[in-house]
Amino acid sequence: MATAVSQSADSPAVGDARIRSTGRLGRRVPQLLIGLGLYGASMALMVRAGLGVNPWDVLHQGLRRYLGLSMGTWVTITGALVLLLWIPLRQRPGIGTVCNVLLIGAAMDLVLGAVTAPTGWVARTAVLALGIVLNGLSTGLYIGARLGPGPRDGLMTGLHRRTGRSLRLIRTAIELTVVTIGALLGGTVGVGTIAYALAIGPLAQFFLRFCAVPPGKA
Repeated sequence: MATAVSQSADSPAVGDARIRSTGRLGRRVPQLLIGLGLYGASMALMVRAGLGVNPWDVLHQGLRRYLGLSMGTWVTITGALVLLLWIPLRQRPGIGTVCNVLLIGAAMDLVLGAVTAPTGWVARTAVLALGIVLNGLSTGLYIGARLGPGPRDGLMTGLHRRTGRSLRLIRTAIELTVVTIGALLGGTVGVGTIAYALAIGPLAQFFLRFCAVPPGKA
């Protein structure tokens, strides 16, 4: 009869695995935090450009104008509410999911307080473009860290898994819903909203190629 041999915590195989895991976290956690901070900054730049914001920020902007509180506070509140929708979808959050809820709104408010609105179409267009590109980079950073999706991304994938509908259809339906509600509440829909919708997918995919942490690598 074969005998099962268990490895102790001090065995070379277990020790090597812990070293590899620690090494991966040594890159993944800072990358996650930098990505979330830059994500909040990119959202603030799009707001300051005044040419239209991303679909979820149309909702956040409308809620701020209708109910008060800061944009970043509404980013946090809606993120937490969306996370509650994961429960019936049986989605499991990761540390990146929780950090997403807690950090992006705070980073957004910090940059909004430090950056003034540009004047002139050239400057506003440049700030908008910078915000969109920075959003693509930050998306690649925090997704590439592989520590859990954001609450809104998890809602999309959870609905996809439960309903069998395409990710594109579900994302479109969600974003049309939040844009409509946000616009009715006074959020800004403009050329920036359209530019973001067209550019963010290709940009995130481009940056993710360089930012994704490969499994088993430090």
